[in-house]
Amino acid sequence: MASPPFSLSPIAHVRSPYAKRIDAPHQSTVVEGTESGGLAEALVVFADGFPATAFRDLAGFERIWLLFAFDRSEGWKAEVKPPRGGPKRSVLATRSPHRPNALGLSAVELVAIEDHALRVRGVDLLDGTPILDIKPYVPYADAFPEARAGWIDDIDATQGRHSAPGPRKPRR
Repeated sequence: MASPPFSLSPIAHVRSPYAKRIDAPHQSTVVEGTESGGLAEALVVFADGFPATAFRDLAGFERIWLLFAFDRSEGWKAEVKPPRGGPKRSVLATRSPHRPNALGLSAVELVAIEDHALRVRGVDLLDGTPILDIKPYVPYADAFPEARAGWIDDIDATQGRHSAPGPRKPRR
């Protein structure tokens, strides 16, 4: 089942307030414990030469998906310990940044389209994170509020929804 390798090039990079993993929330909407306690704003700055015509029609979308590389990941293991506790879990049943292919996905609020950049809110990405692609969030196709979430449903039942630990106090 070996496939030929392929490569991806960033179309943009994030300029966020988070310099280290410990500073960023575990999930973009879980901000308890962050320095501001609120949703962070960031810029998605497009690479030189990337055409503005490729993103102009995002105007009017409230949310977008950022597909990115966990460029500071240091390898992966088949099982990981989730931050909310409990036993080790299969890496593909978690959102760990340490994955077989260090790819991430984050739904963020699109605040504004600026000169060669997008202003977004609700990021959990580190400053400088490479963005590989952007897609519009389409509610009828992307939202499944009644979907089951496996072992996470059990943690939600005992700890409450949105109980992810968030970051610890930022290091100074």
